[in-house]
Amino acid sequence: MKKWFFRVSAALLAAVVLILAGFSWQAARREVLPAAKAAPASGRFVKAADVEIFVQEAGPADGLPVVFVHGTGAWSEAWRESMSALAATGARAIALDLPPFGFSQRPGSARYGKLDQGRRIVGVLDAFGIRQAVLVGHSFGGGPTMEAALLAPDRVRALVLVDAALSVGTDDARAPEPPLLLRGFLATQPLRDSVVATFLTNPLFTRKLLQGFINDPARATEDWVRLYQRPLVVADTTPAVGAWLPASERPASYQGLKVPVFIIWGERDTITPLDQGQRLARLAPHAELAVMRNVGHIPQIEDPAGFNELLLKAVAKAAIKASSASSSR
Repeated sequence: MKKWFFRVSAALLAAVVLILAGFSWQAARREVLPAAKAAPASGRFVKAADVEIFVQEAGPADGLPVVFVHGTGAWSEAWRESMSALAATGARAIALDLPPFGFSQRPGSARYGKLDQGRRIVGVLDAFGIRQAVLVGHSFGGGPTMEAALLAPDRVRALVLVDAALSVGTDDARAPEPPLLLRGFLATQPLRDSVVATFLTNPLFTRKLLQGFINDPARATEDWVRLYQRPLVVADTTPAVGAWLPASERPASYQGLKVPVFIIWGERDTITPLDQGQRLARLAPHAELAVMRNVGHIPQIEDPAGFNELLLKAVAKAAIKASSASSSR
């Protein structure tokens, strides 16, 4: 009985190893293009802090700047509808690719902590010569967006946080340590990267991954799947995403925020549940929470019209509040 068990276990382990190795091989064959060659002609690269950041723009150069930061696996093009909606009002919409995702340059070492990413967002403001902007951060991009606001509060007119992945579950100053087994997995690069190649950067898995983030699987349309897949040809995407996974956390002091914070959250978000958005609204002094019904973790995919309506209202309120503050000085 024991021999049979060990033989079956060994066979299953060998099969798993072969599958992981196969997807790693496919990733190496697929990820061959330089970012500059693979990036769409609709955008350009700007120097921001320590890397070259790929950005896309819409709207007049003298409009109110609104800077978009995407979530996990996404890139600047995911904001296209929202950018167009804002541009139609006269705002200046700028969407960036936050490394390791999209087409931006990856840092020489794995500097993907929220503080490093926040510096890159501020660097984009510097590159454009923007004195003050509304920052919009979604999911994993919410942390770096918050850090940017804490790093350069005078540069931020307002924050719009969309189902943001933030450290709001505890009042502790430190983020909890991940389990030992998980830390071991993240530190073992060949194993980590083979799992990334199988699930996170595997085009065969893109639809399933996207469906796991949204409430209605039908919203993971072919167009959205292709959009998420487009950067997967950039050289060394899999090891870069693997290096991003253990990025350090630095819980922010949300209570010290002095800018308006507009929070948009999906009622049925299972990735960052609604109670996190509600807690954030209690922590930030000048916060407003808008809950989108029957929506999961990515409102801009699941209900773009409803999301854009809330976004435009938030940006309009930010403009009014900024004008009032200026006239009272």
